[in-house]
Order: sequence, then C-alpha cells, then structure tokens
Amino acid sequence: MTEPASNLSDATRTALVVGASGITGTALVDQLLDEGWEVLALSRGGSARGGATGVAANLREVDSLRAALAEHRPTHVFFTAWQRQDTEAENIAVNGGMVRDLLAALAHAPLQHVALVTGLKHYLGPFEAYAQGKVPDTPFHEEEPRLETPNFYYAQEDELFAAAERQGFTWSVHRSHTVIGYAVGNAMNMGLTIAVAATLSNELDLPFVFPGSEAQWNGLTDMTDAGLLAEQMVWASTDPAGADEAFNIVDGDVFRWRWMWPRLAAHLGVDPARVRGPEGDPQPFEEQLTPYEGEWAAIAERHGLAEADITRLASWWHTDADLGRPMEVVTDMSKSREAGFLGYRRTERAFTELFDRYRAERLIPAAS
Repeated sequence: MTEPASNLSDATRTALVVGASGITGTALVDQLLDEGWEVLALSRGGSARGGATGVAANLREVDSLRAALAEHRPTHVFFTAWQRQDTEAENIAVNGGMVRDLLAALAHAPLQHVALVTGLKHYLGPFEAYAQGKVPDTPFHEEEPRLETPNFYYAQEDELFAAAERQGFTWSVHRSHTVIGYAVGNAMNMGLTIAVAATLSNELDLPFVFPGSEAQWNGLTDMTDAGLLAEQMVWASTDPAGADEAFNIVDGDVFRWRWMWPRLAAHLGVDPARVRGPEGDPQPFEEQLTPYEGEWAAIAERHGLAEADITRLASWWHTDADLGRPMEVVTDMSKSREAGFLGYRRTERAFTELFDRYRAERLIPAAS
C-alpha cells in the first residue's frame, strides 16, 4: 500500500468530490475548502462554488470520464454519487460500474485514498428486498456479514477493493443512515421534503401527518448530518486509523419520531392542532401530498421563493421509504470512536439549522 495520507503535506492534497452537487458532496466541498484543500468538484453539469474547480462528466460514459479527468491528478477521491434504477440487477450494473470506471479513469493519478459513501441498506437489503428475510439485530455493527441478497453497495465495495489492490491506494467505506443536509434537486432529501410538506400544511390548511409506520414513530432511531459525514470521510482519508476500514456514521444521539415530529413542526410554524402521528397503516407523503403539488407554483410566487418546481425540492418516495420501515433502526458507532473519530451532532439542531438555511435561500417561506 502507499504511504498513509496523513504523512502528506497539505500542499500535495487534491480532492476529487464525485457527486459534488448532492447533499453529501456539497458538505464535503465546504469541509475540504475550509481545511485548505484543492478541490475538484465533479458533477454532470460541472458547476462549482467559489474556491473549487468544476469538472463536468457523465459517470456512465467511460469516454466522458477519461476526457474530463485526463488533466487532473487528485490524491484523494470522495465518491458520493449513485443513480437509482428500476431493479437491483440494474442498480448493481450501473452503480458498481460507475465506481469501476471512475477509478480506472484515474489510473494516471497519484491516488492515496478513496472514500466511498454507502448506507444502512448494507444491513437491511436493497429496495426490492428491503428488511425482508433475516437481517442483523439493531444496533448495526460493521462486522456483520453481508446478506445473501444481491446489493449494489456490495458491488461498489468490491470495485473499490479491486481498484485499491490494483492501483495501490487505501480506502474507507462510510455507512450512513438517512443523510440530512443542504441540496436542491436531490432525489433523497428528507430535510427539505419535510420542510415542503410543512409549507403545504401551513399554506393549504392541511394536517401535518407523519407519513411512516407505528414502529418508526415509537421506536428508537438515529440519523446522519451531512457535515458530520464529511468530517468522518476527511478524517478517514488522512488518519492511518481510517485506512482500509468500513465505518458506520450517525450523529451520535437517538430519538423517537413521536418526540421529534412535533418539535420539527413547531420550528416550521405548523399549528399544533394539525400535527398528527400515524393512525393505523402508514399514510405516505406521496399519497397525501401529490394531489397538491400543483399549488406550489402559486405558493412560490406569493412568497418570492427561488424554486417553483416542487419536484426539485421534495422526494416523497425516499422519505416515505425511510419512515415507513416496520422495524427499529439504530446504528452502533463504537468502531469509529475507538479509532479516534469523536464527531457528534444533535439531530434536532441539525434539522432546525437546515430549515433556517432553506429559509435564508428562499426555498421555503420565511418564519411568520
């Protein structure tokens, strides 16, 4: 293996953030810039915030990747992208292939470390077999064996391991729970989805109904703040204790949605009389709120919001899937802490600070 990244000077460190416009990618770009890294921000559009260099590439086109990366020589890669397909077989082919092709396109680069984001479907199974059959007991631990069900997370890991062996870099895998953070146009954005649901409730006098299961409402759970995930990825990429390891990453607190839901509602200005828990079967946001999506353009105009297309803000299906799980989901962080990563977030504050940022960016109405 190559020398641990922690022995490199800051001046030699160039990070390539793959999926730079997503929730995790946005947080990583901010974190790396704050720490003085040179940052290459790869996305389909190639846009980048001040201080980062935008790289435009299509992860599913080998020639596009090779051309876009030919002149760049990153020392570290942070891979945060995925594309949902109709079947898990397609997920494996597409998402495993993106990791393989991206790293192959960097065969010329002096790679020291590659960090890959996956998630708790490593323990729970893919969408089409989610939480079916035998799954590990909670809290989830990194040493649990893989499930027998095919899973694109496993395919991504295997491509990472093979490239590390071939190209001589160290790696880390970061298994997050639901990630909350700032992004627009993201397909897996619970924070903004809840804020949009609350806005519809406020504007249209609708009940603010928890869309998930009674098991999620009453059971313990945890979440992952995007900033904390970014911190762990950078730590693992620059500390020898993070080399060639998989780590869970959650905020460090636990909560019950029956406690959290009314608190988030209050911060979003929802009348307490309209706040509801589950009543029998789940009431998914997709069923509750899709009929009212056409009202968003008028709401945006009335409040001078920056985005009139609700489909770029709310991902009903993803929030419904996470909150509809018929089981408790809690994640163990002992391995990461023993290795030296001691970062922490309070999840309620992560949500409320995110809501405040969305207000400041005029994506939801200002507090009344």
